Amino acid sequence: VKVFTNLDLTFCRSNDCDVSVFDIGVNMNKTNGILKTVAVKNLMSKLNNSFNGIQPERTDLILSATLDNNSDSTIQIRLDFPSGKTNPTQPHCVFWNTTRNQWSDEGCNISISDKNHTICECNHLTAFSVLMSKGDGGKQDPILELISNIGLGVSICSLVIFLIIESLVWSAVVKTNLSHFRHTAIVNIATFLLLAYCSFLASSNPKTLTDSWCLVLTICKHLFFLAMFCWMLCLSIMLVHQLIFVFSPLRKRVFMFLSSILGYVCPILMVGSSYVYCKYTNQDYYDSKTCWLVYVKLLVGSMHAFLLPVGTIVLANLFSMIVVIVTLMKTSVPDSSKADDKETAKGILKVVIVLTPVFGVTWIVGFIQLIMSDKLPDKVIETWLIILLVSSLRENQKEMTAQRNSLQLRTQKTTEDVGQFYLLSLTIFL
Repeated sequence: VKVFTNLDLTFCRSNDCDVSVFDIGVNMNKTNGILKTVAVKNLMSKLNNSFNGIQPERTDLILSATLDNNSDSTIQIRLDFPSGKTNPTQPHCVFWNTTRNQWSDEGCNISISDKNHTICECNHLTAFSVLMSKGDGGKQDPILELISNIGLGVSICSLVIFLIIESLVWSAVVKTNLSHFRHTAIVNIATFLLLAYCSFLASSNPKTLTDSWCLVLTICKHLFFLAMFCWMLCLSIMLVHQLIFVFSPLRKRVFMFLSSILGYVCPILMVGSSYVYCKYTNQDYYDSKTCWLVYVKLLVGSMHAFLLPVGTIVLANLFSMIVVIVTLMKTSVPDSSKADDKETAKGILKVVIVLTPVFGVTWIVGFIQLIMSDKLPDKVIETWLIILLVSSLRENQKEMTAQRNSLQLRTQKTTEDVGQFYLLSLTIFL
């Protein structure tokens, strides 16, 4: 007699079936037919156990239930997983979707979940299991969603106003190559940020979108945010170049050529290559429930096609800001008075206040939250966008104030050194 230690099979012919397979209780009421229940151990590791863009912990069992010769129009099955089969974390009652080859929770819900057991109720029969995540399974906070949407709406209005004002005063404030470089980068940053925010609001309710629209909006958000950061990098590179190579100004044609490659071509290549890679490796590029990239675990998931470039750019911009601060400190007179030291401190403070949002350094807060979290919930992404909202509002307020003052300042001459001149020009965004 051959004993299968990894397989447990039971049959039930009665109308009220209450059986157990590997200590998992199965209860079902029916009028006729035979309920066949089989539980298999050590099979979960062979399946794709990602769920809702996360990589939850898995149980050891798959339970399959089939009903033969039954005429019931509706069915309801109840599965009782004891605590010995699950960990005291957030459970998900799921079944294996043979069409999509992935776990799904459609038609299944958690009836009871405590430290003793987890009871799942489903209205269909297939292969069932329980997945355990370390958090709340990506549940949305409606208050946070409302705050995010209102904040993004205000930010969109601010960005539109800024772009209108910029177009009206462009010829008045763009007099030199330096000012042209700066305004070109800032306008591109604002434009791509505006497009990214609009795409985010359009996908704020993924349940109402088709898979095609969800994919399009995911690509748009991925592309626009990357393009925004690439133009931030262009601005920081130009700043460092002007500070280091004082007597070798950057030619306009060279700047426009290099910035176009970095600001337009590179984001398109990164988004396109990540999409093609996910498609040909049978990985999910986006999550249809969030209309955003997929984060499975560290260095696994399409989310890293966004996190790695953004993280690299933020670190590079942070380095540029440090170079500006060090340069300002070196330009101060060694035997200066306390008043001069105070002015230098004010100049450094202005650099930090202005360059932090412009260079996207505030996104470091989002990376810290990601590192401290065990997974990547949607709240982290929303928090990043709120941080950018505050930054963009501050930037736009400075921009609109600067444009009014620039018409009065444009005829004035300066004899300050390049570092102090650049600080002044960044502060008022001439």
